[in-house]
Amino acid sequence: METNANMRLAFSALSTSASPIKQNPKFTLPSSSQKPCNHYHRRHHPLSLSSSRRRQPLISSATSSSSSLSGEFPSSSSQDLAVLLEVEGVLMDVYRLGNRQAFNLAFQNLGLDCANWTRPIYLDLTRKARGDEQSMLVLFFDRIGWPASLPTSEKTAFVKSVLSEKGKALEEFVMTNDLPLRPGLENFIDDALLGGIPIVILTAYGNHGDKMARSIIEQLGQERVCRIKIVGKEEVERSFYGQLVFGKGASSGLDEQLAKEAKQAAAAQKLKVAEEVASLLKLSIELDDIPSESFQKIVATLRAGAEYASVPFKNCVLIAGSQVGVRGAECIGMPCVALRSSLTSRTEFPSASAVMDGFGGADLTISRLLLKRWS
Repeated sequence: METNANMRLAFSALSTSASPIKQNPKFTLPSSSQKPCNHYHRRHHPLSLSSSRRRQPLISSATSSSSSLSGEFPSSSSQDLAVLLEVEGVLMDVYRLGNRQAFNLAFQNLGLDCANWTRPIYLDLTRKARGDEQSMLVLFFDRIGWPASLPTSEKTAFVKSVLSEKGKALEEFVMTNDLPLRPGLENFIDDALLGGIPIVILTAYGNHGDKMARSIIEQLGQERVCRIKIVGKEEVERSFYGQLVFGKGASSGLDEQLAKEAKQAAAAQKLKVAEEVASLLKLSIELDDIPSESFQKIVATLRAGAEYASVPFKNCVLIAGSQVGVRGAECIGMPCVALRSSLTSRTEFPSASAVMDGFGGADLTISRLLLKRWS
């Protein structure tokens, strides 16, 4: 019964591990004519894209400005650090490279010949809608006119259908074109691996599918890919934390009472985390106000990432390109560096430990991470 005793200790630790969230040190970033649509029908429009597969060369450092990571912090051992990377906006600036083209392909596939976003139109809509794609579409069709055959009551459904088609087009665009990774990324990963720092890439959550994410990861090259860990949906479900939260396999090898305790511990932790975040933000909210499914997925993915890295989650640093990733890291007390991309160039990340513009040079490097104390 030694195993059962150990499992009870693990469940006890899980239920108490969500200690009050400490605000991580903050760093500030220095300031740096169309005709109305007359018809609308779905049709397939083949991709007319360049077939060139040549890799664009990567540079070893970024030249953009970034928030400072300097300060009086003691050095950290590389053995006490793991780096978790999101894909979209971190490994590749997908939206800068293909989002506008994906919208135009979606318009063509839906028979919206009147709709074509040039770069100036796209940038203007992005600025006015602050990057919200649904608002971008509403602003655009309010300007040029909605399809004549579209009832007013179906505008919302129409916008969702365009976004769905755009998502498919973007995935196809990324997977059929040899798009460049973010400058400095490969050197960043090489430096981490050379220093014995685990690199974990998270594909279990994001705006697009796991298939697209893995096609981006493949561009790192087989030598790197075989030395990093990729955590997708299946890996999250197989992780110890994932089994506790999602109840898939949590009772395997355990008696019924232990399985019950496991689920109770996980539920207690989620409630405690939600209450702490609400307190930190000075908000009065209920747990039901949080999108529970996506919230669970993000938190479980971050926990699983730390688990596969064999490093305590508070010693991991998430490099996030999304607001939801930053929020998930904050909820469990994981240090997080927000990496700006074309989609988030004007986004504020108040809960991130630091906000950077890219990899290398004056921006994000492994040596800078090793110099930090995050708690």
